[in-house]
Amino acid sequence: MKTRPMDSRTRALVKAVTWRLLASAITATCAWLVTGEAACAASIGALDTLIKLGSYYLHERAWDRASLGGVDMARQRTF
Repeated sequence: MKTRPMDSRTRALVKAVTWRLLASAITATCAWLVTGEAACAASIGALDTLIKLGSYYLHERAWDRASLGGVDMARQRTF
């Protein structure tokens, strides 16, 4: 029986950073399209990154510890 290991803190952090880079680029692009101002768009993208990066990392770590919806792989039968 295989069990899925928990993500390490480093892996969770790398996932959070790469996701935030992509998501913030999308946010900055949307802000630029709406405002027409690159500096404003960059500021919105940067603020978005700072707030959501920390939030996502904490969210990932909490879900790694949560048992809600989890499956006990040791008790799982394979057919």
